[in-house]
Amino acid sequence: MRRSVLVRFLGLSLAVALGAVIATAVIATYSTSEKLQGEIDANTGQLQVDGEIYGELTRYAADHPTWSGVDRLVHDLADKLGRRIAVTSETGEVIADSARMLGAAPDLPSVPAATVDVRTSGLGKLSGAMTVYAARKTVAASGGFVATAAIGPPFVAYPEWGLTDDELKERDKLAQQAADCSTAKGKPASVNRIAGAVPQVMVESTQSVAGVRVEKANTLADDECMPPGLTAPSAKAKIVNDDEVRRSTACLDAAGIDYKVNEFQGLKSVDPTVKELAGDTFGNCLQQARVQALTPYVAPPAKLYLGAKSTFDVFSGEGLLRTAATALGVLLIAALVMLFAGRRLVRPIVALTGAAQRMRNGDHAARVPVSGKDEVARLGHAFNDMAEAIQRHDFQRKAMVSDVAHELRTPLANIKGYLVASEDGVVPLDHALVTSLLEETALLEHLVADLQDLALADAGMLRLHPAERDLSELVQQVVSAHRPTAEQAAVTLSSTAGEPAPAVVDGARIRQALGNLVSNAIRYTPPGGQVQVGVRPVDNGYNLSVSDNGTGIAAEHLPHLFDRFYRADVSRTRTTGGSGLGLAITKHLAEAHHGRITVTSQVGDGSTFTIWIPAGPDVQVDRRYRASP
Repeated sequence: MRRSVLVRFLGLSLAVALGAVIATAVIATYSTSEKLQGEIDANTGQLQVDGEIYGELTRYAADHPTWSGVDRLVHDLADKLGRRIAVTSETGEVIADSARMLGAAPDLPSVPAATVDVRTSGLGKLSGAMTVYAARKTVAASGGFVATAAIGPPFVAYPEWGLTDDELKERDKLAQQAADCSTAKGKPASVNRIAGAVPQVMVESTQSVAGVRVEKANTLADDECMPPGLTAPSAKAKIVNDDEVRRSTACLDAAGIDYKVNEFQGLKSVDPTVKELAGDTFGNCLQQARVQALTPYVAPPAKLYLGAKSTFDVFSGEGLLRTAATALGVLLIAALVMLFAGRRLVRPIVALTGAAQRMRNGDHAARVPVSGKDEVARLGHAFNDMAEAIQRHDFQRKAMVSDVAHELRTPLANIKGYLVASEDGVVPLDHALVTSLLEETALLEHLVADLQDLALADAGMLRLHPAERDLSELVQQVVSAHRPTAEQAAVTLSSTAGEPAPAVVDGARIRQALGNLVSNAIRYTPPGGQVQVGVRPVDNGYNLSVSDNGTGIAAEHLPHLFDRFYRADVSRTRTTGGSGLGLAITKHLAEAHHGRITVTSQVGDGSTFTIWIPAGPDVQVDRRYRASP
């Protein structure tokens, strides 16, 4: 059994893609190995670069709750510092790797260069905030800038941790007020602003170096010009601080360890009552509390891998030749695979094209051999079914032309014969002759009307005039109109319609459809038989049924019964004749009302034709119906 064409194309695409991946991997591995060979990772300058990378990633982890989005920082640092940087989760899942953007990622070193875990960095605890700020005071007093790394816990390691835009604006305002206050008191001061950092109030010092006055950051809390809010922690830092202190005290209380809670510049610290008695349990409680408090606000622990930067350039010297050779190889393989598979795919299409051309030239017996069960095979079956339908319709058309010619010839011959005989004086032109001529004319008129209805349906010109009508009333009208014909044929025609059955329909067309069914039922019901016409609500609509106990229809005729020009009885006698158009017209009229027609029949037990029409005043009926091909 052939596979699906879609599956085959997918397999070919995957094969070509696999070849391209393998070729790329070969190039990348070879070139990366050359670049990595002889790389010296451990030297003083490299350690400084690696420290900068670690610091930037630590800052990112402190400012973000996840590692999502760190790719840009990793790639920027790799381009700037010339190092391969990779960050993975603790389980080894790669979060970001600067080598990936080059199309090749060599294996990571067996041992990470460092673990980035801002929850435990600096070996200090949140309760050591007092020590951190004391360190700031010492740095500020010495006249230098506040250090921003390796001081205390992450969110107090630099002043701007956790500050929102509104809090930064408030700090700018307070810093300017402090500078203005200091200047007014005879100590010229200015505000030093660094993007994303808290503002610093710089006060001129009386000291000088080589004749140049030195400025120092005035962060002393006892300066009357310095507002407390300028050095206060962020709201987020206070939330974390409160959570850590709560967790720390709960753990220490459970362990039965004495402690004291101190506060400095808005942050609390938990310290042992006697420092000498602070053991591992005390430190574990504080460290565990810090980890739990910081986890929702900082990135989870990650492993940092460092190596030489992969700088393979596919457009340089040897790389260009290697890339070109590999590309040609991949293209050659892809061409061979597609040529082999394409020939198998094109062969049935060529056969279909030839058969279609033969049909265009009039050979309606053209067929194509079909094998397999894929999309092309289904196309071949569909073509053969179409050719079969065209050939059958062509046969029916020819039979219809013969039938119509016969039906037209008989009444026309009768009319012409009577008129000639009357003109010659052989037959008197009396009332009986006129009645006979009118009957023959009515047969012609009925046949022409049927042909016209089908022509209008094919051209999309079959107009309907929908209005809300009672289907039970229409059934009574049809029964009354055909009762004389039924009585003449000794057939009992009755109606079972009783309750009102409102529906939006074209009353004339519904009567026409029912009339065709009733006429056929009377024609094929022997004397003494019965024909019943009824209305019954079902499936949000109504079934209009015409049942008889006549001769019935053989099962092989049922699938084609509503085809135009088709007649189950191929004889051309006037008693069972007809053009074979009535049921086709009835089917079109039912579909024009968004309905359907079905038939059930047993030979010798009669037939039942059922038209289902949707009910309700909101049903839309096609005002201009076009027959389906």
